[in-house]
Amino acid sequence: MKVSLGHIIISIIVFSITYSISLLTRIELITYVIIISFVLQWTLFIPAYFFQTEKFYDISGSINFIIIVIYIYYYNYITHGFNLGNLILSFLIFIWAIRLGVFLFLRIQNDGEDKRFRSIKPSMSKFFMTWTLQATWVSICSLCALTGISSDIGIIINNLFFIGLTFFVVGFFLEVVADSQKTKFRKNPKNKNTFINSGLWAYSRHPNYLGEISIWTGISIISFSSLSNLQFVTLISPIFTYVLLVYVSGVRLLEASGNEKWGHLKSYKEYIKKTPRLLFK
Repeated sequence: MKVSLGHIIISIIVFSITYSISLLTRIELITYVIIISFVLQWTLFIPAYFFQTEKFYDISGSINFIIIVIYIYYYNYITHGFNLGNLILSFLIFIWAIRLGVFLFLRIQNDGEDKRFRSIKPSMSKFFMTWTLQATWVSICSLCALTGISSDIGIIINNLFFIGLTFFVVGFFLEVVADSQKTKFRKNPKNKNTFINSGLWAYSRHPNYLGEISIWTGISIISFSSLSNLQFVTLISPIFTYVLLVYVSGVRLLEASGNEKWGHLKSYKEYIKKTPRLLFK
């Protein structure tokens, strides 16, 4: 059993930062659900480490989103009554979480494993850190929405609401279509050991991540009018999503893998040169 003090320290730090941000909302219910989010991930880490599996890692994140959003929505409903904005925003997060969770769960069942976890699973502390980071992702991404929904006025339906809704719809479309196109591409035996550069992937090297960033930008805009004072700190959601996807996981890992596989190909070099990583070169 490999244990690294560094991984434990990182886990403590990210939890402390996330919890501290939740305290800035000055809403006790928010700090409570953030603790729930982390406890849920830490609990699921136990069987994941015992059985050395990552097969329910992604879907657990989606379930986490659903649980805390439903909890916040229901609590606000019984204390402040029905709010249409709260219902719509909760529903948006709900359908996004279900779609992404099911997609990732079916993908890993088909692939058999997530190669990123090969070097992570044997280390208890590193695997624990990974589950803690997922709780951080769930918490920070959803904080602005949770805060807006749990506020006394709830989510306000105004011009900003519809602007945010547009960002969400566009982002959801990009993510769903990009995932569908890549799945079909990978299923074709002729495409084995080749890279995708068709459909949305001809215009962006990572259109699914562009969609994800647009989704959380939209949710932040929808939540904006319901926030006040230090609660505006929770609007870091899209920035956090961008940094996480581009510099921590996602883009950084995929492009390193892509360069290793196809970096010697002229076609791949041209694709990298001409196609923006997300939206702009």
